[in-house]
Formats: sequence, structure tokens, C-alpha cells
Amino acid sequence: MKKQNGFSLIELLIVVAIILVIAAIAIPNLMRARMAANDSSAAASVRMINTAEIAYFGAYTTLGYPAGLTTLGGASPCTPAIATACLIDDFLATNGGGLGKSGYNFNATGSPSAGSTVNDQFYSTGTPLGLRSGTRAYCSVQDAVLRLQPSGNITLVASYNACETLSPMGN
Repeated sequence: MKKQNGFSLIELLIVVAIILVIAAIAIPNLMRARMAANDSSAAASVRMINTAEIAYFGAYTTLGYPAGLTTLGGASPCTPAIATACLIDDFLATNGGGLGKSGYNFNATGSPSAGSTVNDQFYSTGTPLGLRSGTRAYCSVQDAVLRLQPSGNITLVASYNACETLSPMGN
């Protein structure tokens, strides 16, 4: 009787079990890393929107801040104008075609303060698309301070005043 070369079924099962244990440890860490990357991308996107809002206000002082986020972008090749300022990429300006960017929804709203005829204030927001896409909601107003809604019950920051009440993000 010849000795057969190869692996026994028990040896293969042990290898599969080891691989499954490693995967069980690695996958949650991978998910946390992805959420941290989404959080970082969202903070950077809200800062970018903030910078674009201020640049738009400087270029079109008689109009003030734009009423919506799409005004800050424009399809490529973009020609700067009142309706398409070309200050941010069109993907961010259109909120990823309505599907969000890096696990977050973005919005920006310009509005007049009491007694003003131009949009002299704005707030921009970045809110996670779901429970597994991010851990915080971000917002900013024209003072350029990035504020955040801490982990927990994350909701859309609904107004300019609601954004101002949130804690600033430590830079």
C-alpha cells in the first residue's frame, strides 16, 4: 500500500477555521477605518464648501451667498458665472448626483438675515447617509468654524441657528 501525499480533511478544516478567526478580527477594524476615512472626507468637504461660499460672496457681493450648493459648482468645462461659479467640483456641488459623497450627504443654504435684502448668511452641512457610513454630522456658517454633532443620535442640522449651537471641532 502506497502512502498518499496531500492534506487530510482535518488539516484543511483547521486552516479554514484560522482564516475565519482572522477575518472576524479584521473586518470590524476595516469598517471602523472606512468610517473614519468618511468622517475625515466629510470634514474636508464642508471646509471646501465653506471656502467656496466665502469666495462666491466676495465675487458677487450684490447677491450675497448662493441659495444652494449647485451654484458653487458647474459641469466641466466650467465657465464661471453667477449660476455656475466653478469653485468646487461638480460631483460635490450636486451631492454626488443626489447619492452623496464618501458616505455623506452635503447641503448648503444661503439666506438673508433679518432686515437684509441679500443672502448675508449661510450654513453648510454634511450628514452620514446611514449608520455605517459615518459617526458625526458636520456644519459650518460664514464664520468658517467647523462644528460637529457628536456620535449618538445623528440628525440633519436643520437650520443656521441649530448649527451655531453645536460645539466647534478641535483642529
